[in-house]
Amino acid sequence: MSYLDKQEFLAWAYDDLLTNTTRGVLAEYIVAKALGICDTKRVEWDKYDLVIGDIGVEVKSAAYVQTWKQTRLSEIAFNIRPAKGWDARANTFVASAERSADVYVFCLLTGTDREHVRPLDVAQWRFYVLPTSVLNRNVTEQKTIRLGRLKALRPHECAYEELKASIHQAAAVNRGKIGNAAAGDALTDT
Repeated sequence: MSYLDKQEFLAWAYDDLLTNTTRGVLAEYIVAKALGICDTKRVEWDKYDLVIGDIGVEVKSAAYVQTWKQTRLSEIAFNIRPAKGWDARANTFVASAERSADVYVFCLLTGTDREHVRPLDVAQWRFYVLPTSVLNRNVTEQKTIRLGRLKALRPHECAYEELKASIHQAAAVNRGKIGNAAAGDALTDT
């Protein structure tokens, strides 16, 4: 049997960056790149999407334009369901469903014209960074959150270049190291 080519497989399986699953992995990669942790390989089904130091980061993605033919743009909503995560480092499952990350990064691919959407262009993404404690306090059992409701929670909306600092600030808020101000205030006052 011949040995198959990995690059050929990746092109075959993941060429369409607008599919929901591939776009989600791409969003994780974009955030990992902003954090400078791309040398750490992605672990499927881990408790956190990304870990930087002792900060667990959950990455969610959405887009107006999908891979399939659409009659209208997609309504933006993100999955925020508490889950029983698997901790790859400890090789154990969490006992009960929870939002275990310190920070949620909601990644929105903003393009609305299929011909001009370029998922690899970080300028076409907007990021909404929120301490998990804000989600837990305001939308305790909610499974999804729409963009308008998310914005009402006052996440730090930022561009790619601001992600790293924003994630560190949100983690500090989540851990009580920055006052109990509204999340957006705490993330933009510095």
